[in-house]
Amino acid sequence: MNPQQLKHIVEAALFSAGRPLSLNQILALFEEGERPTREALRAVLDELAADWRERGIELKEVASGFRFQVRQELAPWISRLSEERPPRYSRALLETLALIVYRQPITRAGIEEIRGVAVSSSIMRTLLEREWIRVVGHRDVPGKPALYGTTRKFLDYFNLKSLSELPPLAEIRPVDHLQKELALETVEGGGQPARSHGGEDKGGPVAHGMQEADESSGREREIAAEA
Repeated sequence: MNPQQLKHIVEAALFSAGRPLSLNQILALFEEGERPTREALRAVLDELAADWRERGIELKEVASGFRFQVRQELAPWISRLSEERPPRYSRALLETLALIVYRQPITRAGIEEIRGVAVSSSIMRTLLEREWIRVVGHRDVPGKPALYGTTRKFLDYFNLKSLSELPPLAEIRPVDHLQKELALETVEGGGQPARSHGGEDKGGPVAHGMQEADESSGREREIAAEA
């Protein structure tokens, strides 16, 4: 198979998949005798990324693989094509998510201890239903409370390849600015800022509490295995 045909196949597969494709998933498209090496496939992906660099669409690698998506800076216009209003997230939900991201694995009680208020059941249910978090284990104490961590869907949604791309905990500003740091809603694979609304507990100075807890433990970012 010549390189140009390989490039066309990969490009068409990524456009038609409707989801990120990993290297293994792309390689599985080919029969044994025509299957390219991983190095050749990587080279093709690099070429495609370069081809689309000056366009409204970009080739982006996220946690689950590679996908074509609308460039983030174009999302305010492209989002108007959708009849559905973008989801709006409360300050309390974003604080809870931030604590799970930076302190995982963490129990619900651990989140409540740092935030200083009870975590609404609706917040945990929303995060679980969106598959941004999952139960990664249970703490070996009476009651065996669940330990929560983030998932690959969380990384994909926020346009991240890995947790290492997140800003260091010491750089996190108050939650009023958190949406600008993290909340990139996928619009045809592109990004759009999420917005907050009321209806759940009001939240508090989570960034400061997270930093104090982190300093006391002597580790800035305890990260569970990514789903």
